[in-house]
Amino acid sequence: MADTIFKRIISGEIPCHKVYEDEHVLAFLDINPVSRGHTLVIPKEPAETLDQLSDEASAAIGRVLPRLCRAVVQATGTKAYNILQNNGSGAHQAVFHVHFHIIPKPDSRQGLGVGWPARRLDHTDGAALASEMAAAVAGRGE
Repeated sequence: MADTIFKRIISGEIPCHKVYEDEHVLAFLDINPVSRGHTLVIPKEPAETLDQLSDEASAAIGRVLPRLCRAVVQATGTKAYNILQNNGSGAHQAVFHVHFHIIPKPDSRQGLGVGWPARRLDHTDGAALASEMAAAVAGRGE
């Protein structure tokens, strides 16, 4: 994995406004926030995309993410927020180390703007795709 800004933050080479840290996870304020309280949550394990992250590191993020959301809500007074996680440049990932954004949404002008180009699911294709995905999940070793 390439040397990223997050790797340098984890190592202490670059300072951050730390919100939380444990053996597996580091959370800190984004230096280019979309809104006040915009927090990044990263695994200490190096992985570019979520599918490359170990189950242990994923579980560690899953355990702390709700607590961090509660902290953002409490500190900012904002009840609405988005969780954003991008994988690959085609999905707008800019730093190639897994990271989650907690982005407070205090009103319609601040926070994340999201477009959702929904389409109808073709049921024949959906059935085949779900079956293929279920087989892929079952085929993975624990």
